[in-house]
Amino acid sequence: MQTVEQDYEKYVGQVAEPPRVARYAVNDAMIRNWVEAHDDFNPIYVDAEVARETGRDSIVCPPAMISTWIMAGYRRWREVQRKRAEGVVEDFAYSRMLADLDREGFTSVVATNVEQDYHRELAPGDHITAHYTIESVSEVKRTGLGDGRFFTLYKRYEDQNGELVAEERFRMLRFDPNTDKETR
Repeated sequence: MQTVEQDYEKYVGQVAEPPRVARYAVNDAMIRNWVEAHDDFNPIYVDAEVARETGRDSIVCPPAMISTWIMAGYRRWREVQRKRAEGVVEDFAYSRMLADLDREGFTSVVATNVEQDYHRELAPGDHITAHYTIESVSEVKRTGLGDGRFFTLYKRYEDQNGELVAEERFRMLRFDPNTDKETR
């Protein structure tokens, strides 16, 4: 007899979804918006002369900004939510896994942590593509938010030449918000 645990093992190591290509090349305007929003005054992000004094060719992108380049945008988020409400499952592993988690009652999500390793700096003109792999899915855990499963997406960020720029492990908890509070 196949158990639920074995069902999720089928996702581990699978490509989660098609490669996500950044909608925009790395650019000065987005970098400036980011550093202002984060109140980051490091001049190598906004002043080309200062950046050159440090041995760089131009300004560089704050490393933590890596995931912002490949965000799908609000329209895609609305499309995913509409499909989810209609019970449509897209033909890739991540969508199928999320549908399985929904059926199991784990309909709410919270990001739990992110680990990033940077292999080189990004500069304006670079164009990022992210490749997603489902790295792990936990057994059911009891948490303060409700029963659920933790899963990790491994993301490999490449530049326009296919060279590794950064790696990321993004962990989330999909949980049942209706878990009996007495049993939490």
